[in-house]
Amino acid sequence: MENGGEKRFPAFPYNPYSIQMDFMNALYQSLDKGGVSMLESPTGTGKTLSIICSALQWVIDQRQKEKSEKKVESDEKQENNGQIGSDDEPDWLKNFVVNKDNQVDGKKSKKKKNSFALAKPGKVMNKDSHRDLFSRDLDEECFPENGDGKRSVKKIDVGDLDDEQFLLEEYESEEEGGTGSSNSKRKGAKLSVNSSSDEEEGESDEEEVKWKVYFCSRTHSQLSQFVKELRKTVFANEMNVVSLGSRKNFCINEEVLRLGSSTQINERCLELQKNKKKETSKMKNLGAEGKIRRTKASSGCPMLRKHKLQKQFRNEVSQQGALDIEDLVQLGRNIGTCPYYGSRSMITSADLVVLPYQSLLSKASREALGLDLKNNVVIIDEAHNLADSLISMYDAKITLSQLENVHSHIEKYFVRFRSLLGPGNRRYIQTLLVLTRAFLQVLQNDKDGNCSNTCPDAERGVGENKNFDSSMAINDFLFSLNIDNINLIKLLQYIKESNIMHKVSGYGDKTKTLQKSSAVKENGESCDCGSILSGFQVLATMLLSLTNNDGDGRIIISRKRPTSSGQGAYLKYVMLTGEKIFSQIVHEAHAVVLAGGTLQPIEETRERLFPWLPSDQLHFFSCSHIVPPESILPLAVSRGPSGRSFDFSYGLRSSSTMIEELGLLLCNLATVVPEGIVVFFSSFEYEGQVYDAWKSSGILERIMKRKHVFREPRKSTEIEVILKEYKEAIGNPAPKSGAILLAVVGGKISEGINFSDGMGRCIVMVGLPYPSPSDIELLERVKHIEGLGDSSFTKSLKLSTNEDFYGGDVQSGFSILKSCRRRGREYYENLCMKAVNQSIGRAIRHVNDYAAILLVDIRYASDSSKRSFSHPSSKLPQWIKDRLVSATSNYGEVHKLLHQFFRFNKNKGCK
Repeated sequence: MENGGEKRFPAFPYNPYSIQMDFMNALYQSLDKGGVSMLESPTGTGKTLSIICSALQWVIDQRQKEKSEKKVESDEKQENNGQIGSDDEPDWLKNFVVNKDNQVDGKKSKKKKNSFALAKPGKVMNKDSHRDLFSRDLDEECFPENGDGKRSVKKIDVGDLDDEQFLLEEYESEEEGGTGSSNSKRKGAKLSVNSSSDEEEGESDEEEVKWKVYFCSRTHSQLSQFVKELRKTVFANEMNVVSLGSRKNFCINEEVLRLGSSTQINERCLELQKNKKKETSKMKNLGAEGKIRRTKASSGCPMLRKHKLQKQFRNEVSQQGALDIEDLVQLGRNIGTCPYYGSRSMITSADLVVLPYQSLLSKASREALGLDLKNNVVIIDEAHNLADSLISMYDAKITLSQLENVHSHIEKYFVRFRSLLGPGNRRYIQTLLVLTRAFLQVLQNDKDGNCSNTCPDAERGVGENKNFDSSMAINDFLFSLNIDNINLIKLLQYIKESNIMHKVSGYGDKTKTLQKSSAVKENGESCDCGSILSGFQVLATMLLSLTNNDGDGRIIISRKRPTSSGQGAYLKYVMLTGEKIFSQIVHEAHAVVLAGGTLQPIEETRERLFPWLPSDQLHFFSCSHIVPPESILPLAVSRGPSGRSFDFSYGLRSSSTMIEELGLLLCNLATVVPEGIVVFFSSFEYEGQVYDAWKSSGILERIMKRKHVFREPRKSTEIEVILKEYKEAIGNPAPKSGAILLAVVGGKISEGINFSDGMGRCIVMVGLPYPSPSDIELLERVKHIEGLGDSSFTKSLKLSTNEDFYGGDVQSGFSILKSCRRRGREYYENLCMKAVNQSIGRAIRHVNDYAAILLVDIRYASDSSKRSFSHPSSKLPQWIKDRLVSATSNYGEVHKLLHQFFRFNKNKGCK
């Protein structure tokens, strides 16, 4: 089991293969060394189990070492890592954690006491602390209702008692009102939003566990799979494990769940928590029945009222060992208490925290959950697209309908309370109205929008249909709307401290209720606006994005008209750099491990996420597959049964001859491939086009005489049903032998679904799934990556392709890609081939598995003369590349190879 001085991993439940031992040793050494490491192990090689047994063994060994150290040294370390604060602090202060970086920012801002205007918009306002305060994670509340800006309470007789609750207290910022202890205290603070009940907070007395492991992946199903693997080891019972997830996945309050969308579930949950914390009872208007006083018992979520049940939940979890999200939800239902807050309350005492990407990679989420990365281990699985996943969390988008909704309600609020508000509130509310009006104008008025006059788009027909996207730098955007003189940092501080969002949304909800007779549902668009509160929060996030460095991202202006599938015009901030975001994680944690089936090329990841790290300090390990070479048959299929070449490039893939030839290929495969075939298309649209063409031509009927045909549904909720039917069809005896599943690259099936054994005897990749070159966000990323470390090229690229590129034009997109010399092109190619590798890796899942992999396009062939980019086969995983048959003279040769392959492997059993 071990060679020489290699580490033993007794928790591994089977006799490990040599490559599994190599992987576990590499991970163990990486954790010993600390810093950043990238570990690549093909899907189906037991990667998850290897990670568990190596990382947790390392934690056990570290703790054993520490036990042998002097008690005094151990105590000193624990004191240094202790919690700040005491039980004597007021409640409002317990929700905040002092942060030295923010204190520095606070001191800097005091020096600018009288500068309301911004000297360099988009540059001076790059404050990470403000992003922490205002970045709204999908699952957390980052705008609490109990802000404590410097205010003086003003007693006003409102007349209508019901409206008094919506009146803002007088607001003065520190610069305007002199020194204020409350505000200056808050400036050095960081939000740690934990909307859980007070009784939860009392449970965090115990010592913080050192060497905690945070394991994160992208989907809840991948996290559940991790927990299932963990249960195979002794660590499931030896270590405290907690699984985290979204409210939508955890909530057991049926009334809240009925709301459907994540945003509405989050809002309603937080609203219930807010109601619970209110100590003073409020009057509730019951119309004709008069007014009653709402009692404390009717406030809050019924799933969080009983402290004893929360305690029982924690005890049960501790006794039952490792539980996944489904287990925790079931346990919460059985006990009758909230599993979302129950799991959150166990983070401090956990040795292993299993959580989704968003919760760990977003700094706002980490702080909201109280995740402490210092001296701990972070393992990020499925890290092949980590850079893009990371920056997408910092995007911000607000639709035209949301803007109209928010602007309208701020205006109504201002009209109602203007005479009762102090000068501070009036000034900031008017500023908000100026901003929302400016944003609305750029989306509503196509002719007057500054950017529409700077690009000669009419000759391409873009200007005529007024359905286009354009992009701008932050500074240009602010100047073009004449809002560069607004200090967004002070405005955001006002939004956070004044409670303006809850007051405006509360008043808006009340007026909406009173006007129930108005046709809210008659007009479909009004239903898409969402709540006033969520629209306001989106606006605040958008404003926060405008405080980033000018070069960190771009503003996308989309004037698309609403369609059945789209929501129409919107403004979006697209983050382009993840370097600063990821550096926070790297510098806090003891070790950060990026794991995945295909991580290469690693240089792109290094340049985008940790360019400061020298190449020789990045620990990279890659292992081969556990399956023998004869268990896979990768074929580059350049010609179909009729002898026609396969070319699924953008301009040719929709031709009837290409679609017909592909159909004939499937007819032939259905006769030679046993059990299941999974066919991957580049998009749902193209899959639909092909399916309809096959149906009308009769090819589909021919295929279905041999095998059942299933299609990947667009709705993720329907996937399990389709997969179940697909699996059952494969297991059924004659007359049909097996089934075909038509899937989509980048869909749910291509990520994380395993097609072991008969479920995936053959994977067919149709063409090269390059992303659409008309996607303006993609092109902005390409341009940014091309210019990394080469500012002169960035300038020349802007001049040659026009700074304000208009989306929707494929040819312009291609011209940008062709003008790239290295990095940008490489990134575009990598996006395609990473998607290919993820899809074709679904088939081989264990040592006795076998499958054929057909890469259907002439561009995969070694003798292809049509070469715009580098050869696709060079970016295939090594274990596939080594066996690739890259040249076949005709389809007959392909058919013969397939026949021999399946005859050779038919006697192979499954584990």
